[in-house]
Amino acid sequence: MFASIYDKTDKGRQEIATRQFQLPNRLRTLLVMVDGKQSAADLLRKVQPLGLDENSVQELIDGDFISPMEIVAPVNEVAETAPNANPDISTETSYLSDSSIPELSGPEQFHAVYRFFNDTIKANLGFRGFALQLKVERASNLGDFEQLRIPFLEAVMKAKGRDFARNLRDQLDVLLYQGRQVQGRTALDED
Repeated sequence: MFASIYDKTDKGRQEIATRQFQLPNRLRTLLVMVDGKQSAADLLRKVQPLGLDENSVQELIDGDFISPMEIVAPVNEVAETAPNANPDISTETSYLSDSSIPELSGPEQFHAVYRFFNDTIKANLGFRGFALQLKVERASNLGDFEQLRIPFLEAVMKAKGRDFARNLRDQLDVLLYQGRQVQGRTALDED
């Protein structure tokens, strides 16, 4: 059981966003760390100094805050399967042609954008991205993700540089906008 990879359920995301179920702070800390990439054993090694153990994970499972994850293709593979989607090419504007749009339904698109934000914030911003990560957890629709686009890209640009941020912008825009004109401009759009 502890070798399985767990992710938050809808109830778990709702707890992060609203504290509706009033989880104790220690369990809530563990819930925030559940990311769909680490096994329960890996998580427990990180939170052991906080006094959390197997019973803590079991409480989250029993409370339906987390569940074992299905194995799905990573977001990067989804973006790479889109025709003409090349993350190494940065564009001067944030407009994507119809030929670069992946075929994603509403729930698939939401999940892909959610995974993109989770993966890239943790990998590129680390602890500095914690506040953004909490906003991602509170997101309930694509509009919430659109509002996170500019703060996310500015944080990445500050941490990793303009070219790296442009690369992530292009990948995010493919998933988030699916060919529509991007509304918000960032410092990345100016040269």
